[in-house]
Amino acid sequence: MSQSNNTTPVTSEKLQKVLARAGFGSRREMETAISEGRVKVNSQVAKLGDRVEARDKVSFDDRPVTLRSEEEAPRRVIMYNKPEGELCTRKDPEGRRTVFERLPRLKGERWIAVGRLDINTSGLLLFTTDGELANRLMHPSTQVEREYAVRVMGEVKREHIVAMVDGVMLEDGPARFTDVQEFGGEGINTWFHVVILEGRNREVRRLWESQGLTVSRLKRVRYGNIFLDKRAKAGEWVELSQDEVDDLSTLANLETRKVPVLTPDEKNRWSRDKHKRRPVQAMRKPKSNRN
Repeated sequence: MSQSNNTTPVTSEKLQKVLARAGFGSRREMETAISEGRVKVNSQVAKLGDRVEARDKVSFDDRPVTLRSEEEAPRRVIMYNKPEGELCTRKDPEGRRTVFERLPRLKGERWIAVGRLDINTSGLLLFTTDGELANRLMHPSTQVEREYAVRVMGEVKREHIVAMVDGVMLEDGPARFTDVQEFGGEGINTWFHVVILEGRNREVRRLWESQGLTVSRLKRVRYGNIFLDKRAKAGEWVELSQDEVDDLSTLANLETRKVPVLTPDEKNRWSRDKHKRRPVQAMRKPKSNRN
């Protein structure tokens, strides 16, 4: 195990990057796991900043980790159409439904979410088995476009649009839309499509709120070059094609890699998972009893 310093060999890599590539979660999740003492390198509890080489023996929750090079790591990607009312977390203490409950099961790997959507936002979510791909697509430096369909309550004026495109100061820093297009509507409810280059918490909603306007519906319809389409209805997922995964890899400045072919056992398991997890509708408030 190598420590992070100027003499670190070029063959070593950050521990959280290696774990993410092995499919245990995102880099951020792996940093948390390391901080919690769940990771060992050569039988010693690892620390943030540790680097590893191919000869090191790594374990996660006392389970051995197979160290893979970037070329060996599998790269699968699925598109999920998230309904309102689901959480983007692996487990919820309150027992609420999570997006991970809907996904096909993997052996020896985990689905890693590419970004998040809040509980009241629906639409496109990407999941991958490749932690490096997920990290690159989420990192602000990659400048990946996220497009949302937004229904806004209130009178939207030209100065509101100009302000949000020029940029406004939110509590966590400046934010802006790179594009805003009106898609029509009735009365005080108008639909727009907006594009942002970051994935900060509730950023789209907060930008509209900065203009005194309220978002009543929010749905992500595009992430990079992947559009939400009819292949996945609400609560359903679909595996992306080789060409789509290649496009995402190129967008993330990664070498393309062949998508693994599902084994007969995986095909059967994924098929069962898809059919037993029926699509769900957005959660609605219960109707009040009328006397």
